[in-house]
Amino acid sequence: MSGPLNFHLERYEGPLDLLLDLIRKQQIDIKDIPISTITAQYLEYMDKARELDMDLGAEFVYMAATLIHIKSKMLLPQDPALQKEGESDDPRQELVNRLLEHEKYKNAAEMLHQKRLIEENVWSNPQIKAFASDEDPGLAVTLFDLVKAFGEVLERAKNRPVYEVQAADVTISDMIGYLKNCFLEAGPDQPVFIVRIFEEQRSRRAMIALFLAVLELVRMQAVVVAQKELFGEIALQRHTGFDSVFASDQPIAAIEKDYV
Repeated sequence: MSGPLNFHLERYEGPLDLLLDLIRKQQIDIKDIPISTITAQYLEYMDKARELDMDLGAEFVYMAATLIHIKSKMLLPQDPALQKEGESDDPRQELVNRLLEHEKYKNAAEMLHQKRLIEENVWSNPQIKAFASDEDPGLAVTLFDLVKAFGEVLERAKNRPVYEVQAADVTISDMIGYLKNCFLEAGPDQPVFIVRIFEEQRSRRAMIALFLAVLELVRMQAVVVAQKELFGEIALQRHTGFDSVFASDQPIAAIEKDYV
């Protein structure tokens, strides 16, 4: 006699994670979601979770209502005035924007997780200092520390109000200019404490842009990452090439092309 069927239902951190998983597994274009199909699959997941006594939380129920609302709006005929003007009143657009932004943060979190795994599994030889060059000792290690610190700032940001200002996107070039001003305000030979300026940002989008700006400045040898003592506060200091990097705006303007 066969034993009972063991049914495993994958858990998700939130409804956007569930929707992204449904979309990616079926290789659906995220900008052209078949809302009827996705809604049916989403509701099927909720029914199975209910059978297994899984507590999904109110946000899953709210998303189900949102999907049903979008589905009903898509069944209605389009406004003729919008058709004449060539505009598209797509009820899915807001959901698509939320999914794209959520995917961006999710990918950044996965990148930070991978960096942390690498850091935890890297062993160094104490005798390596005898063979290391004097140019940039330990830069890779301090970059791992920077990634870890940024991850901790993002984690703390979940527990405080974050203001997503509806304005033009913050670019990496903007944040490079912001860091330059931070150094000018701090004065010559004075460090800029990176965690402090991370926490001053009012949105996660700005935090990610600032983090990428720091990595670009390190790559261009405009700044170096420093830590005076073990577990001490991480700071940025001017590199010898700081002035030459900012002497021309062309390298900085070209950075945005790499992130398009």
